[in-house]
Amino acid sequence: MTLNKSRIKNIVFFVLIGVLLLPQTRKPIQILVNKGFALFAPSTIDASNQSTITDYKWLLKGENNTDFNFTTTKDKVVLLNFWATWCPPCIAEMPSMQLLYEDYKDKIEFVFVSNEDFQTTHSFLIKNKFSFSSYKAISKFPEVFNVSSIPRTFLIDKKGNIVIDKTGASNWNSETVRETIDTLLKK
Repeated sequence: MTLNKSRIKNIVFFVLIGVLLLPQTRKPIQILVNKGFALFAPSTIDASNQSTITDYKWLLKGENNTDFNFTTTKDKVVLLNFWATWCPPCIAEMPSMQLLYEDYKDKIEFVFVSNEDFQTTHSFLIKNKFSFSSYKAISKFPEVFNVSSIPRTFLIDKKGNIVIDKTGASNWNSETVRETIDTLLKK
């Protein structure tokens, strides 16, 4: 029996399908694919189409039982990220988030929110050498966020305008994002 190109393609196809069906290989492959998507920077929203936060009343809980009131972010530049440890696109974009965090942690507010328990998120952050904190919502988030899938990330200016609203993996350490943040800090 000879193997022609068509048979080889079929074999490769079925091997790939088989690999994706195995739980041990599915997640790493999904993360790899999403890292490809995360090569691109998110785009800013035209000023005429930006939503504005009018209600900052939102309570979060930190890992050490520290309360975080979202109202403290009013009049600040904020990067708000909804994520989970089981989410391949979230995992794919986290290294770029960490690099951005390292350079901007003293200039803007970073708020990472997960619905998972603190033991799970803490273990994930430590294992991956991420130094930012994660919070858990203890009240309903403001309606303007309307999060139905993750990762979902918002870059918010000092006036509460949502300058970037990105669902899915992205490169948050890009020049585009850095230039946008630098511009927002000057306003």
